[in-house]
Amino acid sequence: MQSFVEEVRVDGTVLAIIVRSGFHPDGIQFVTPDDYSQQLGYMRRPAGYVIQPHVHLHVDRKASFTQEVLYMRKGRVRVDFYREDESYVDSREIFTGDVILLSTGGHGFEMLEESELIEVKQGPYLDDKRRFNPPPR
Repeated sequence: MQSFVEEVRVDGTVLAIIVRSGFHPDGIQFVTPDDYSQQLGYMRRPAGYVIQPHVHLHVDRKASFTQEVLYMRKGRVRVDFYREDESYVDSREIFTGDVILLSTGGHGFEMLEESELIEVKQGPYLDDKRRFNPPPR
């Protein structure tokens, strides 16, 4: 049976969580642990289901590093994963309808088809990105 939620791991650390387009559980299900600064959940509710109006209260939170969520609106992309020391770990392809949360480590992308992605992250970049050339694989 195909897993619709895939963790990309190295040395016990989760580099990314991929939610494939075929993931359709009932109700609400979060795929991230509670200690992630970026929470990723999926919600499916029947017609007529009501979520009571609400306001989120101000709570001071601390995010030590940027986590990104990419929604693959259209296309096909290869995602390359790296350790913090910039050494290559593995690659995965994401497709139309997939969602990926990049939680830690390094990553790079190659568009294998014309692609459209929507990105969600905690605020603008604050000179917190170190670029590097990919090592030979």
